[in-house]
Amino acid sequence: MANRKLGRPTDQRVAILRGLTTALIWNGKLITTLERAKEVQPIAEKLVTLAVNEYQNSVVVKKQTRNEKLQIVEREVHNDLPSKLHARRQLMAYLYDVPEFKSKKESKSEYKERTADKAHPVVEKLFRELAPKYDKRAKEVGAGGYTRILKLGPRRGDAAEMALLELV
Repeated sequence: MANRKLGRPTDQRVAILRGLTTALIWNGKLITTLERAKEVQPIAEKLVTLAVNEYQNSVVVKKQTRNEKLQIVEREVHNDLPSKLHARRQLMAYLYDVPEFKSKKESKSEYKERTADKAHPVVEKLFRELAPKYDKRAKEVGAGGYTRILKLGPRRGDAAEMALLELV
């Protein structure tokens, strides 16, 4: 089955789909035209499925490091297994990086401390929040069906059919 052209050259079409998919995962819902929503839905489903299948594949390793006083300190580090690392890199290759925003009450040092372990916040959200949620849901309901499209009616101005695409 051929993909919709969406009236754009290939590079623009790919960029639109990547942007919409990133926005859907980051925000949880998205209002766009029906045709774009129908194109983004299978892409988002595949990315969420990839995260659900791999989110538990990590090991805890104890590492010894020296602190400021040159004392040996042992700490636990979570390392990804090769399959999860591959999945993480596939997700990073497709999704855009969205910076986490600093809240008004948060100082610069607090913001840096909060975001220090999140180099790619969208990918981290997929692995830490969405994948466990959908894995639990898959055991109850069944795998797949992570998104839904609700029609909103025609857009004022050009009468394009609008739709709400959201993560279930």
